[in-house]
Amino acid sequence: MSTPRGIRNCNPLNIRRNSTQWQGLRPEQTDSAFFQFISMPYGYRAAIRTLVTYYNKYGIKTIRGIISRWAPPSENHTEEYINVVAERTGFSSDEEIDICNADDMIAMVAAMSFVENGVVADKSEIQQGYLLAFAS
Repeated sequence: MSTPRGIRNCNPLNIRRNSTQWQGLRPEQTDSAFFQFISMPYGYRAAIRTLVTYYNKYGIKTIRGIISRWAPPSENHTEEYINVVAERTGFSSDEEIDICNADDMIAMVAAMSFVENGVVADKSEIQQGYLLAFAS
């Protein structure tokens, strides 16, 4: 079995390449579609910062809202993604997630990482990413 792309790229939520200059990017980006980070915590940092932007800029505060934007139906099985994240976090798909609550955010990102990669995330790496996300 091969290592999932998101794990190989240290980009566990598979953030697509764009003009953003994330902290912790690998100097050489060899994946034409997705960012590559120097470590998993930096990949999680980028994902968490993106979710914070969804919350603050767009008012997206629920699993349904977050996943519908993150993984739109034009590219994904969005409803299935929402259901898995809701089940794994224990939150209702329409319940507000408190992005300032580290446990809630870590649970959310861990569940999303599971959907993206098919493997259980290392929560200590997500915790490190969370701390990096709010450090600067």
